[in-house]
Amino acid sequence: MKRLTLISMVLIAICATFAVRTVAQHDHLAGDPGKLGKVNFPVTCDPAVQPQFSSGVAMLHSFWYEKASDTFAAIAQKDPTCGMAYWGIAMTYYHQVWPAPGSADLKAGAAAAEKAKLAGAKTQRERDYIAAVETFYRDSDKLDHASRAQAYERAMEQLQARYPDDHEAAIFHALALLATAPPADKTYANQKKAGAILEPLFVEQPEHPGIAHYIIHAYDYPPLAPRALDAARRYAQIAPDSPHALHMPSHIFTRLGLWQESIDSNLVSAASAQKNNAPGNDLHAKDYLIYAYLQGGQDREAKRALDAPPPGRPDDPQYMNWLYAMGTSPARYAVERHRWDEAAALTVPPNTFPGGRAAWTEANLHFARALGASRTGKT
Repeated sequence: MKRLTLISMVLIAICATFAVRTVAQHDHLAGDPGKLGKVNFPVTCDPAVQPQFSSGVAMLHSFWYEKASDTFAAIAQKDPTCGMAYWGIAMTYYHQVWPAPGSADLKAGAAAAEKAKLAGAKTQRERDYIAAVETFYRDSDKLDHASRAQAYERAMEQLQARYPDDHEAAIFHALALLATAPPADKTYANQKKAGAILEPLFVEQPEHPGIAHYIIHAYDYPPLAPRALDAARRYAQIAPDSPHALHMPSHIFTRLGLWQESIDSNLVSAASAQKNNAPGNDLHAKDYLIYAYLQGGQDREAKRALDAPPPGRPDDPQYMNWLYAMGTSPARYAVERHRWDEAAALTVPPNTFPGGRAAWTEANLHFARALGASRTGKT
């Protein structure tokens, strides 16, 4: 029994760590394009579409990929010679800090990159941007995702060096560094390199959404989290209509034990997600909210956040986060309170988890049940 208790304690520690280490790579939904921060990405297309183009890039920086794609497509319709509009569409299919895109996204992205080349660009800088994104899609049937991501990162490094005054090149290069950071590298070399690029730019462009956003991603690790606190506290103010901009700061607040700030962040994020009919964003915020409440012993508030989850939608960009929260939040609520009978009695809700590549999202329910059983002697 002593050995069983020791094993159980180790498993609890692992579960607690995993709760905080919730995957940060997720899609984002934004609201009003006018409240996404300030981005200036000059292009040589029809001058009338320049504000719209910068708005589309701002959407990219808050990972609002579907709306960004619509924005760039509208620009291409207004100015068919604007190759950078198709560059923007190609960028919406490469979600750099997410898992690798599927075959349909790769095909669509490659087609957009090809259209960008055919439409042409009036400057070498724009041709270099188009060539860079093309490196990611090239030979996707022969090269694995990691190899193509590394090729894109190298292309962006060269582009940044070639145009040192182009802040957008530097910002997108920093994101590419985060996308190619080796998961096993606990020196966080890529993350620190990205941070070194972004931090000086943040002084110059304090209202740029991508800089704040990517600083948070760069330092979303326990040893680095204090470096992102300023960006975390400012990102929501930069893009206040984005549920993700409201939620993302709580990644840093959670790592630093700033529970009330995490609670405040996720309350407004969940409200924004509900306003935008985004159940995945809603539950993702509530999962962090539940964890923060539990750390302060606010069990009643945690239970209120757990109850009555909105139904999920497979077409929701945050569907995986909805599934994850459906499995993890009930497990978290039982395990964090050490209610082992409750944990052992957890059930997997029927017709919820689709299996296949999404099967992992229900794992914490099974884990909590096993943990509860072991702690109540039901080995």
